[in-house]
Amino acid sequence: MDCGSGLLLAITTRMRTIDEGQVMMLHTRERSVLADLPAWAKLAGHELLAVVDRGGGSGPWELSIGRGHSRQRSSAVAPEVEYSSGAPAPLGTRLWLYSNFHCNLSCTYCCAGSSPRADARLMPVELAASAAAEFAAQGGRELLVTGGEPFMHPDLADLVAAASAQVPVTVLTNAMVFERGRRRDTLESLSRDAVTLQISLDSAGPGLHDRQRGKGSHAKALAGIRLARELDFRVRVAATYFPQDAADAGDLDSTLNALGIAPEDRLIRPVAKEGHADTGVTISIDSIEPEPTLTADGAWWHPVAVTNPHLKVADTPLPLEHVLDVMRDVVTVQEAAGAQGRTVFRCT
Repeated sequence: MDCGSGLLLAITTRMRTIDEGQVMMLHTRERSVLADLPAWAKLAGHELLAVVDRGGGSGPWELSIGRGHSRQRSSAVAPEVEYSSGAPAPLGTRLWLYSNFHCNLSCTYCCAGSSPRADARLMPVELAASAAAEFAAQGGRELLVTGGEPFMHPDLADLVAAASAQVPVTVLTNAMVFERGRRRDTLESLSRDAVTLQISLDSAGPGLHDRQRGKGSHAKALAGIRLARELDFRVRVAATYFPQDAADAGDLDSTLNALGIAPEDRLIRPVAKEGHADTGVTISIDSIEPEPTLTADGAWWHPVAVTNPHLKVADTPLPLEHVLDVMRDVVTVQEAAGAQGRTVFRCT
């Protein structure tokens, strides 16, 4: 069975027969369960402990689910974290480009699985330029360049120049590698009118940030923010942490006030269960609004899902029109299913 054909009902019934802390083993040959079950476990207050593939990639699979508290008890004790939110960007108005996948850091929660040892998977400047031109021609409004660490791309200046000539660009960076040399030249070459820098800073003090990103990274990130501000860039700051780490973030607002970061240029993100992170928010096409994302070797549903083969939209990043058409078809089906709701099946 898949989750929509009765499996959730069956496992919910069976889960009520075991005690909190005990483990239920589910055997399945249905691949869709691998995406659907983690979302159910989180909502129900249980924990997916392990997934074992017994068939070398094609199943069958064994999933271990530990019974937790009831959903009501779980939510009563969960830490309250005010993550940033807002209206979804209409499909086709926002586009993400992964300039590269290698990075100077190896953050514990990196959704892209980036590190100094990762395959660079560099996006060619010509590909980025073509994508930006097609995106702008179709009414695109915002293009975001991420990685890896984008400033490790040897041709980032040309890539961003080509893209920002078409549409406003935000570059996501840890701000640790552009202080001097060629990367400093790249930074100073970027348009102040068309380019925004979004810099990662997970906490007011070094404790949480360094724990997640590496010793000494907090001080370097602060220096990078100050440099970007001195060079008259608009700077956004993004923090990322688990709910249980919220207290360790400290008074981040006061730190950002001192750095001159406007309130509307601050956001707090949860950790996604992708890449290096083995816990966090479960990402699926049913739970996350689509934000088309291009890499050198394909197109994806969302920028936090580029290590998830189930969320790959196309094996080639272009033409963008094809990528958007596929995503629109999926959204149309989802909306139709939501509007349809449950059917009454009367037996009397």
